Amino acid sequence: MDEAVRGLRLLILAGENYRQTAAQTLGLGITETQALSYLAIHGDRGQNQLADDLGITSSAATALVDRLERRGVAERYAHPSDRRRTLVRLSDQGHAHVQRTHEWLASALSTVGPDELRPLTHAMVQVADELRAESIRALSARA
Repeated sequence: MDEAVRGLRLLILAGENYRQTAAQTLGLGITETQALSYLAIHGDRGQNQLADDLGITSSAATALVDRLERRGVAERYAHPSDRRRTLVRLSDQGHAHVQRTHEWLASALSTVGPDELRPLTHAMVQVADELRAESIRALSARA
């Protein structure tokens, strides 16, 4: 188990380095690149959902989406059934940024054999889900 935890820590550190490099290369901040990733994975989100995803306040999410719009990587639009709400989606430029970083990630995964890719993908999703749940539990225990 200790070796697996060490491997996970190495992966997290590599992911943090990737995030910093992506932010610098794309001319965005870390939180902005995280928001792009959440929008790419989950699709269009309400600002409050995005705030929850990123662990920030709703006012910080408003400022974040303002920055994303100014940078041309995301846009707000009216919720289709609730006029009081707006949703946030990636713009064409945001999709292009996500595609660029997708290629970096795909390159890293290209070293994994085709027979190993499906079980690895399943394991990564399972570990990611549990790590997120552990984080939520840790924050709840602190409150």
